Amino acid sequence: MSSELQQTFARVRTEVGKAVVAQDGAVTGLIVTLLAQGHALLEGVPGVAKTLLVRALSHSLSLDTARVQFTPDLMPGDITGSLVYDAKSGEFDFRAGPVFTNVLLADEINRTPPKTQSALLEAMEERQVSVDGVSRALPTPFLVAATMNPVEYEGTYTLPEAQLDRFLMKLTLDLPPREAEVEVLSRHAAGFSPRDLRAAGVTPVLGPDDLARAQAEVARVGASPDVLAYMVDLARATRESPSVKIGVSPRGSTALLAASKAWAWLTGFDHVTPDHVQAMALPVLRHRLQLRPEAELEGVDADGIVRSVLQQVRVPL
Repeated sequence: MSSELQQTFARVRTEVGKAVVAQDGAVTGLIVTLLAQGHALLEGVPGVAKTLLVRALSHSLSLDTARVQFTPDLMPGDITGSLVYDAKSGEFDFRAGPVFTNVLLADEINRTPPKTQSALLEAMEERQVSVDGVSRALPTPFLVAATMNPVEYEGTYTLPEAQLDRFLMKLTLDLPPREAEVEVLSRHAAGFSPRDLRAAGVTPVLGPDDLARAQAEVARVGASPDVLAYMVDLARATRESPSVKIGVSPRGSTALLAASKAWAWLTGFDHVTPDHVQAMALPVLRHRLQLRPEAELEGVDADGIVRSVLQQVRVPL
């Protein structure tokens, strides 16, 4: 394991912190998602720096970024690209959509109909786009960072379960505490502009090649049979909860493994421990649970179910 590379990723968090205040958990979650080669769903009320967080992280890693504002009239071709007739050649040429980038910021993804939401499924799972029978590979690395507003439901569409399951993590961004909010205003009073990251002092510390090396090292992180069985037991326990209609699938277990390996690598381990699994369980599993209607009426939520499962399942020694 390259300790120098691990320390540099710690600097990434410092660089993002120059633009984003009091969202350390979300910053770490996005870095883990990148290292595990997954995708992230960011949930928070407007104004908690979801978009700024993604842009700052991309800038610190020298990754290309494209932003799509999801709206009810957005069509699949607006994301993936489409065939355009060239009058000069008399042929149809493919015009690539914004998905052909390293980091796709899907802003307010739940404001577009399921038909357009599902256009991202192939890109997220296969890292390619198929148009008119031709498959085109997406750049490497590729991350979809989608944002959602948890309190406004007018004009929104529920994300399909199949798409939710493709997100490695669901990260929640809370309103900052008073001291942090004062810090935000102080930065703006001093001239900070969220549209100019360079002026804010955010500098690239790594590149795509460094990220690829880190991802390769993460893939070599080990996990003992007992720890693997622990992850399976956690997933199975969610399926047995009386409040849950649909629990965590085997895909959720593999996602928990991938995130745990990335977090283990970031913290300097060459193997996964139960502590790493427990740290990743909430963001990896919370969006994979479908609760029974009567449980929701009683105020039960997915986070509570995951916390309960972590307390009940035996931890390997």
